[in-house]
Amino acid sequence: MPTMTSARRSQWPVWLCWLAMVLDGFDLVVLGTVIPTLIKTGELGFDAVGATFAATISLVGVGLGALFIAPLSDKFGRRKLLIACVAGFSLFTIGVAFAPNVAVFSILRLLAGLGLGACLPAALAFMNDYAPAGSAGKSTTRTMTGYHVGAVATALLAIFIVPNWRLMFIIGGVAGLLLLPFLWAKLPESLPEAAPAKAGEPANATPAVEHSAGTKQKTGFRDLLQKPYPMVAVGIGIASFMGLLLVYGLNTWLPQLMAAAGYPVSTGLTLLLVLNVGAVAGLFLAGVLADKHGTKKIVLVWFGLSAVLLAILSVKIQNELLLNAAVFVTGVFVFSSQVLVYAWVSQLFPARLRGTALGFAAGVGRLGAIVGPAVTGTLVAANIAYPAGFYVFAAAGLLAVAALFLVPHEVKAADTTVPADR
Repeated sequence: MPTMTSARRSQWPVWLCWLAMVLDGFDLVVLGTVIPTLIKTGELGFDAVGATFAATISLVGVGLGALFIAPLSDKFGRRKLLIACVAGFSLFTIGVAFAPNVAVFSILRLLAGLGLGACLPAALAFMNDYAPAGSAGKSTTRTMTGYHVGAVATALLAIFIVPNWRLMFIIGGVAGLLLLPFLWAKLPESLPEAAPAKAGEPANATPAVEHSAGTKQKTGFRDLLQKPYPMVAVGIGIASFMGLLLVYGLNTWLPQLMAAAGYPVSTGLTLLLVLNVGAVAGLFLAGVLADKHGTKKIVLVWFGLSAVLLAILSVKIQNELLLNAAVFVTGVFVFSSQVLVYAWVSQLFPARLRGTALGFAAGVGRLGAIVGPAVTGTLVAANIAYPAGFYVFAAAGLLAVAALFLVPHEVKAADTTVPADR
């Protein structure tokens, strides 16, 4: 295993964590690419109800993984957890390709989700453990570009492979297995107590205040209930819920919302691509500004502008160029708002609680990922999706702003003081 000093000089940890996010992006869209084929053919006994169940239980698995498995990275280490979770996700994903019926298909998706759900918090915690002081925003947002790259790559792959839906899952699982030996050989351990405190070391890696006199503090969700963290957890939890409600709600229903507004179906699909391209651009911009001006300020501005722009989309825009520009700018702010929440969590909590706090944010956020498409789908079924759907999304953005105002400007714990506005 490489030393931590050499790891920081190399780019291996950066790319390996980025590739872990590519797997998350694969999982975001793979089910959507194969469900139409499964319903059309009725293979495995799939129908609309079975597809809805499989999609929902997949998200439940990811949420449970984030909430209950990701915190183990604070106890056993980021490296061990990432390796175990990628291995589990990969094997169960390959298993999906050989499922004999809807029930087994859904159970395997649930089990794969458990592993994948813990990957995101653990990878982001790893990146922030060794991020140079003042660069947490860029470290988080740039790592998360892998999420969107994976989503786009999977959608493009499906164009050539579907209706062979089984091969989609085999490719996704094999990709994870191919990543494993690199994680084992090139990814160092990143627990704070493993990091040497030397001159020039990143501030986030210094364990002196957290593990003094040879005493190792226990970590877990109960820590989030101890002063001063409850109000922080509430604000972050609500914002993360609303953030992923927007991400999944828009990715699932934007084409249908635009069709309901009278735009051609092809226009809706194009706008979905434009939205995600805007998301990648927004991630780079948000990270730079967060590190320069403070993460709290930028995340509040980002969610606020998201609400305004989503409300504007409720007005039909006749000019095609102007419409694409509006959707692109909306993508810039909407998707990176949620990633800024992760970046802020990484800064608000001490390193010993970073995996637990990120797991909490991601897990609660996954509840929003379930609610967003469900609420929008209900509006579609009631034939009031346009413009009501955009009003719901705008309201979610405003609620996130209100929740983040609950977070105090300074978090003072017994062992450390963390400024909440950076």
